[in-house]
Amino acid sequence: QLQLVESGGGLVQPGGSLRLSCAASGFTLDAYALSWFRQVPGKEREKVACMNSDGSTDYVDHASGRFTISRDNANDTIYLQMTGLKTEDTAVYYCAAAPYYYYCTNEPMYWGRGTQVTVSA
Repeated sequence: QLQLVESGGGLVQPGGSLRLSCAASGFTLDAYALSWFRQVPGKEREKVACMNSDGSTDYVDHASGRFTISRDNANDTIYLQMTGLKTEDTAVYYCAAAPYYYYCTNEPMYWGRGTQVTVSA
């Protein structure tokens, strides 16, 4: 059974950094397209970063240069390194996965439960 479990969220000051982790089980990371989404109550879910099975990456404009998605195949973990955090980055962050042939889809089939990130002074 495919499972994703996020961790690493918390409270951080503006300008700070945070690394989110997503422990994966039940599938091989490099056979899937992996993504990080975020959602604020009352707003639409937003894809912030994704990595295709070939390692190519894509980012939403406001995350480019600040966020980095990566994967550790040996440890079955997906990461989102976030730097230069802003108050508007406050959200619940979710990792997600889809079979590789879906590429960086906006509708992945598999989701974690999310981890809260709060950026505040």
